Amino acid sequence: MIRSVLKGTGSALPRRLVTNDELASMLDTSDEWIRERTGITGRYIAGEGESTATLATDAARAALADAGIAIDEVDLIVLATATPDQTFPATATKVQHLLGGKGFPAFDVGAVCSGFLYALATADSMLRTGMARCALVIGAETFSRIVDWEDRATCVLFGDGAGAFVLRAEEVDQDGPGVLATRLHAEGAHGELLYVDGGPSTTGQVGKLRMKGREVFRHAVVNLAEVLQEVLGQVDIAAQSIDWIVPHQANLRILEATARKLDLPFEKVVVTLDRHANTSAASVPLAFDVAAKDGRIRPGHLVMLEAMGGGFTWGASLLRI
Repeated sequence: MIRSVLKGTGSALPRRLVTNDELASMLDTSDEWIRERTGITGRYIAGEGESTATLATDAARAALADAGIAIDEVDLIVLATATPDQTFPATATKVQHLLGGKGFPAFDVGAVCSGFLYALATADSMLRTGMARCALVIGAETFSRIVDWEDRATCVLFGDGAGAFVLRAEEVDQDGPGVLATRLHAEGAHGELLYVDGGPSTTGQVGKLRMKGREVFRHAVVNLAEVLQEVLGQVDIAAQSIDWIVPHQANLRILEATARKLDLPFEKVVVTLDRHANTSAASVPLAFDVAAKDGRIRPGHLVMLEAMGGGFTWGASLLRI
């Protein structure tokens, strides 16, 4: 069978690290307050000369180097972001140019924090059906540019960054590596719980992020546990067989609750929330790259990716490395 096999990963962070103490010097908050409610100790914030495109390009270069694959072997870029450099052209096309590629399809996917799962599913479908042979799948965000820095309840939650996968279509046997199953969902009725209060066709301005955190938490725990069970049922694999869960890094309590619902030890959950905060579509590939580079994720492991974001959108994907 043809599967999308992970060949390499990479990530990128802005130069500037902003600690909770630094935020406390600007906002009515404290390191203790942020740690207790979120588990976050710091986040990286994009500065001059840094954008979603530059971070995405750096992550993509790292992933290509990790895979030992040149840009002229790539024939697809799918970039997940809710903070593109411009309304158009697609940020993916800027990344393609910066990498030295040309001619092949490159486009953005917008599903906020679930964006990387949507991008991964899109690339996987194109690889398995022969529309592409080698894909760069990227999640990249600069949420610092859309948060309201006067809203202490939300601005402390987010950071900037990027992560990238290189996937290649390969013929494998049943127990071989690759993307095994993916499930995606959306429910627009809850859009008012997590959104940006602006847009080109409504206000003509970008707007700022708004969130009702308690309601988002309640939906996230239920939706993520259900979609993980859907993916496991699709391939008839028990939750206890999972080596690692790489979740969207939104809130430590959500990560803990999801592990409990699956009856999995929290030690199997990859956590980078403490040092990176919530990087939206970048959080899953960024966390995966950290765990791959430090040796936790190894060939043969079963790894579950999951995320939920504004929309609501949510999904999960199971990979054998």
